[in-house]
Amino acid sequence: MTDSASLAVVIIGRNEGERLRRCLESVQQMDNPFASLDIIYVDSDSTDNSPSIAAEFGARVLTVKPERPAAAIGRNAGWQAATADYVLFLDGDTILNPQFVRKAWESLQSDDWIAVVFGHRRELDPKASIYQQALDLDWIYPLGDFDFCGGDALMRRDVLQAVGGYNPDLIAGEEPEMCQRMRARGYKIRHIDQAMTLHDLALHRWSQYWRRSVRTGHAYAEVSNLLSDTPEPLWKDAAAKNWRNAAIILGLAGLSVLASIGLMSVLPVLLFIGFFLAISVRSAWKNRWKTEDKMTLFWYGLHSQFQHLPIAFGQLNYYWLRRKGQRQRLIEYK
Repeated sequence: MTDSASLAVVIIGRNEGERLRRCLESVQQMDNPFASLDIIYVDSDSTDNSPSIAAEFGARVLTVKPERPAAAIGRNAGWQAATADYVLFLDGDTILNPQFVRKAWESLQSDDWIAVVFGHRRELDPKASIYQQALDLDWIYPLGDFDFCGGDALMRRDVLQAVGGYNPDLIAGEEPEMCQRMRARGYKIRHIDQAMTLHDLALHRWSQYWRRSVRTGHAYAEVSNLLSDTPEPLWKDAAAKNWRNAAIILGLAGLSVLASIGLMSVLPVLLFIGFFLAISVRSAWKNRWKTEDKMTLFWYGLHSQFQHLPIAFGQLNYYWLRRKGQRQRLIEYK
């Protein structure tokens, strides 16, 4: 245990129920190297018993009721209420690995310029649906210094203070945007080879998958525009690539249908399906380092290509609302 360093665990959630109970139990069971621990649960106006569950575990319970809900608002409320030297951020639908905090703390101690440490986030039940089976691989990143973290990470509170925390105007992409501001000051975002959290995506329906991908598109558009004039314009290339790929897929699909009608033959449509499967298999092959499970890779390849369509829709919706002088509210998929 350290002599004086303190830790605050900030958990955000809305209507998490038993998922929150599992999360809090995992926090209590962690190997804690810090001298003091403060657990803070920030609730985004739940209609279930989430706040009372958090209180059962001795957590401080804060409630936020913003006009435009966003995870960034809850995270800011949590770390600003804390006085600890370090802050561990968790989502209420995660289960913390007992060794992560100690390993992340050791990484932070190795270099004063490391501001954020995160580990491996994986799905709790990847085989619950083909969507979770595919998206489980989206959590796998290369090790070492990275451009950004996700919602779960251990951070230095003084760096959070220096950059002003999360941007409360963002409904998605708040961690990458904040990490970009940290990196602009010379700080590092470190990904370590350590299990961090199990996540309960709870994604079982096509409509959920679509909305989640639309939210990704909104984040691409909003964050890339926000940082377009900075030295490192985050997601500018990713947003442009998405436009290009979506246009190719939709264009070829439309041409194949018109050709099939004109030729009175299904061959053009079959050729398009073959093309789509071929580029999906190529994506699967490129990501074979993530898993040896061939079926999981197949679903991931299909997801990697198809997601360009809802992501492009999310980008388009962002620009449409921006032109009308409106802002997108939180896009929920659970």
